[in-house]
Amino acid sequence: MKITDIGPLMAPVNRLPGVGPGRAERLSVLLTRPSAAETRVFDLLAHRPVTTIDRRHITTVAAAPDKAPATLAVKVIRHEGKRSPRAPSVVTAADDTGEMTILYFRGSPQWIAASYPIGAWVRVSGITERRGERVQMPHPDVSAVIEDPTDAPDDPRFGLAPVYPLTQGITPGVLSTLMTAALERVPVLDEWHDPAYAARAAFPPFRDALTALHIPQEPDDLAPHAVHRRRLAADELLASQLALAIVRDRERTGRGIARRWDTTDIDRLAASLPFALTPAQRMAISEISADLAAPHRMTRLVQGDVGSGKTMVAVFAAAMVAGAGGQTAIMAPTDLVARQHFATLSATLEPAGIPVRLLTGKLSDADRNAALTDIASGNAKVAVGTHALFQSSVEFADLGLVVVDEQHRFGVHQRMALTEKGAASDLLVMTATPIPRTLVLAQYGDMDVSRITDKPAGRQDVDTRAIPLTQIGKVVERLASAIETGEKAYWVCPLVEESETLDVEAATSRHAALTASLGPSVGLITGRTLAPERERIMSAFRDGTLKVLVATTVIEVGVDVPDATIMVIEHAERFGLAQLHQLRGRVGRGASASRCLLLYKSPLRPIAKKRLDTMRATNDGFRIAEDDLALRGEGELLGTRQSGLPTFRFADPLTHADLMQAMSDDARLIVTRDRDLTSPRGKALRALLTLFERRKAIERLRSG
Repeated sequence: MKITDIGPLMAPVNRLPGVGPGRAERLSVLLTRPSAAETRVFDLLAHRPVTTIDRRHITTVAAAPDKAPATLAVKVIRHEGKRSPRAPSVVTAADDTGEMTILYFRGSPQWIAASYPIGAWVRVSGITERRGERVQMPHPDVSAVIEDPTDAPDDPRFGLAPVYPLTQGITPGVLSTLMTAALERVPVLDEWHDPAYAARAAFPPFRDALTALHIPQEPDDLAPHAVHRRRLAADELLASQLALAIVRDRERTGRGIARRWDTTDIDRLAASLPFALTPAQRMAISEISADLAAPHRMTRLVQGDVGSGKTMVAVFAAAMVAGAGGQTAIMAPTDLVARQHFATLSATLEPAGIPVRLLTGKLSDADRNAALTDIASGNAKVAVGTHALFQSSVEFADLGLVVVDEQHRFGVHQRMALTEKGAASDLLVMTATPIPRTLVLAQYGDMDVSRITDKPAGRQDVDTRAIPLTQIGKVVERLASAIETGEKAYWVCPLVEESETLDVEAATSRHAALTASLGPSVGLITGRTLAPERERIMSAFRDGTLKVLVATTVIEVGVDVPDATIMVIEHAERFGLAQLHQLRGRVGRGASASRCLLLYKSPLRPIAKKRLDTMRATNDGFRIAEDDLALRGEGELLGTRQSGLPTFRFADPLTHADLMQAMSDDARLIVTRDRDLTSPRGKALRALLTLFERRKAIERLRSG
């Protein structure tokens, strides 16, 4: 098969009859395409119906619902023309149970007379409205003359009608006509799925699957579990996973350096630690070691819950690269987190003879120039900083490894660009945001994944409780008692300042209230706090001068004060599950028992209640991530729409998780067996990639 065989699906939508420039533009808006010129026939076919209207069953006038779809068989009694330009034309009709009126605000008298002959029976379907005892149907969706009220007209419009999302200027009738025309253009294509798998899954052919989706026979035909919907979901997921597998294959091939180091130095480093590495940390370090020693380029994601010890994994990766003569760049999302990483890495690596330097935008000119000189000369084996590390003025002598912390905050599309400072540098991405397995495959399918699922020795689960805001006075009293015994606490508010539209206590006013109750040992940090002041406040909180830190979610990621044991989250019902878990992760980082208090305003909405119940039930970030996906959907989870996570038209990552895994496995096998997609199935897969617009993968295929 040639890629051109899908030409009818790739054709511009204006090739369909009745689609002029104006309608093409409206379709591009409906189908969320960049422009009318880039809107394809396949984009129209990928516009899924969301429900159905069943026009197969007749109701009587007496039983007609109010403001709901209905189909009736009635006999036309009389016509009434417009009484004024704004008044409707009226057709009066009846069955054995009563009269109804059919209203048209548009339509010529001649068309109405032909469509509704007096004395004839007609079947009409649309939204019925009740006005007292009277029933009316403005502008029926469908109408047809019938011989007998019991007749079922030979008209597919009176079957099970799909209902689509619409936009201004695109009516249900217009869209139905266009879908019919588009379906007629779907060619018979060679199968791109593995034949044995497709047979076991009972997949219909691609063309039949599209037809079944848009011409449903039963309401369940639109459900995610319907076999034709699963087939289309598998098509989309295979295209996505194959594209990632091709990119991963091309990135790995011919770009890596097989690094060698003295393993006794690594053993000595592990022995120098005041704690033992966890089994999951040792496994992640082993996987990274194998990648670094292999001739291909490493692209690995280390996914671990808050407080699981990912930074220490990066320490060992940097030590291995340094032992092989290379340099490591570690990029953190904020200046504060970069400084914390610098403190950890320098304390661990400097005694082992591995120099570490800090490079952020907050350094003085003298410190910055000194750091730049050490990095360029190769004297600095590890550079820790923010995105300032990758500015054009920064040169590395031999950049062997790039470590990116909290990668989703930088944007998915920067992933490949980060390694340009080194011709063959390896890439290690770390995230403390647990992501469900299906979304890991969707977003990071081009990477190998290490998961740290256990906690360092001594770490305890955080005792989490939900408390109504009406008891805030008691919470403050208990907080006062706790800080008198030496404990430290965070108090998180959702806003920086008072809002006239949201009944939420702002961080500034909460700081003032707590200061009045607890004295001057209360600090305040928000996103507007300048860096020097923020560092001063954090230092005071770390050393105990401040006992309570009022903050916004600026403390969500990376802030590390091991002896902080209390987290109060005000208006917890306004936070997402993942964010609540991230905030809770700021405590429970030491050996002391820790608590998290979720203050909420009653009454709770059902989803908010489920979030708080989940937080109380578990400290497992991976379970929380799965629950968050179920509650919020993949589009909102972790801000994924902003982070570049692909959104799917046929597939649902939660419902079709089994398909995601199967297509991921198949994609890797395809690249292993048919790297350039030259086999007969490979050619069909090239068509699939084109159809689902995986351009980057196609470009990698062409470039070899």
